[in-house]
Amino acid sequence: RAEPTLGFCNPREAQQSMARLHRNMHAALPPWPSVFLVITEDDARAALVAPVRHRPVQQHHDAVAEADQEFVKNFIPEGLSGRAAQGLAIVTCMDSRIAPLAIVGMKPGDAKILRNAGARVTEDVLRTLVLASHLLGVNRVLVMPHTDCRMASGTEPQIHQAIFEASGVDTRSMEIRTVTDQRAALEIDITRIKTYPLLPKNLEVVGGFYDVKTGKLDLI
Repeated sequence: RAEPTLGFCNPREAQQSMARLHRNMHAALPPWPSVFLVITEDDARAALVAPVRHRPVQQHHDAVAEADQEFVKNFIPEGLSGRAAQGLAIVTCMDSRIAPLAIVGMKPGDAKILRNAGARVTEDVLRTLVLASHLLGVNRVLVMPHTDCRMASGTEPQIHQAIFEASGVDTRSMEIRTVTDQRAALEIDITRIKTYPLLPKNLEVVGGFYDVKTGKLDLI
């Protein structure tokens, strides 16, 4: 049995709140297999006195802090200004197999890196490109999705279902922006940048697919 991590001031109020949440969720959404957690009075009472266990999380934070201490020992300030020294902005996926600067032969300070799930040109990407192109030296953009992308592995409903099965969280109220045709999506995203009225007219935009198995970047 998992250790309780949440406490309620009143066990009866806790049960009533869970029941209201359950009713409201299913009134607002189409039918879906539901998972309902029943909290007994004993569970709620135990939550009031049980310590919240943060130790595993704290260990991860400690490891990050220790790694940074080692980084600081060898850190050499390079006097970078925050501008893109090579004038490039890369829009790519959050996939941890992608090292954007290494792929294009650059180093920190050379380019602006914009990442999200699927390497899509969203409103926030456009907002960032406006700032980068007008204030931070960006004059060219590379939109770089990749092979074996989770966002291209299923339809919108399938990804929502996968999230629900993995965590019990219903995410259908938000758009995941899945892709069924990566090349078509890339062409649309390139067009979005080229036609966005707040971006410089002379901004160069190209697209390419990065192969996570070979390291090859194929420009289109």
